[in-house]
Amino acid sequence: MSSLLHTQAITKRYGALLVTDEVSLDIRQGELHAIIGPNGAGKTTLINQLSGELRSDSGQIHFAGEDVTAQGIYARARRGLVRSYQITSVFDEFTVRENAALAARGARTHAFSFWKPLLEDKAALAAADEGIAAAGLASRANVLASELGYGERRQLELAMALASRPKFLLLDEPMAGMSVQESAAVVELLKSLKRRYTILLVEHDMNAVFALADRISVLVYGRILTTGTPEEIRGNEEVRSIYLGEEEVGEA
Repeated sequence: MSSLLHTQAITKRYGALLVTDEVSLDIRQGELHAIIGPNGAGKTTLINQLSGELRSDSGQIHFAGEDVTAQGIYARARRGLVRSYQITSVFDEFTVRENAALAARGARTHAFSFWKPLLEDKAALAAADEGIAAAGLASRANVLASELGYGERRQLELAMALASRPKFLLLDEPMAGMSVQESAAVVELLKSLKRRYTILLVEHDMNAVFALADRISVLVYGRILTTGTPEEIRGNEEVRSIYLGEEEVGEA
């Protein structure tokens, strides 16, 4: 498989605090690659660097064969490198379909074109309907966002990302705060998206990670400790020792 996203020694400091330390990743086209690590390992900072929300202090990021190191979040999103959760704004007074259509429109321009009636934007509505269906919300398309449950709201955030027709999805803890039943539903949803999209997943739920990932990278103190298949990571004694006292890696 060819590489879709490649980083070379990207680093981020906050004063004397080294948060990500020469992180090199190679994410293959069509794979679901997970990042795991203890609290404070630098996972969210890494996601921020990859999305363009945060500028790296050094290193390079290549996406789809192009150097995007100097590009910001909107430029990367227009190229198809899209982050879901945490940065997505859901408008409670709009329906599921209207929220997804706004996201689709925003992916094509720097700003939402509010002066053009949204429901006349056929391209945005078509992309919205695709994203809603892929996220499992087709039956709730005309429901106001304010009426959605917590799990459905996270599905809407994913639908909004999918409506932008991404090549690559960055998912930062999509199951955070969910019940066991809601988490199981998201796992099944992400399984349905595998191979259709290249996905980088940051998630604390180890059962979900091992059920979904093709490969896993372990981030510790801002550095990649190791990368391997779920079987390789599960059998790595150093990885198991990092999680000792927290949870057994990949076991219920």
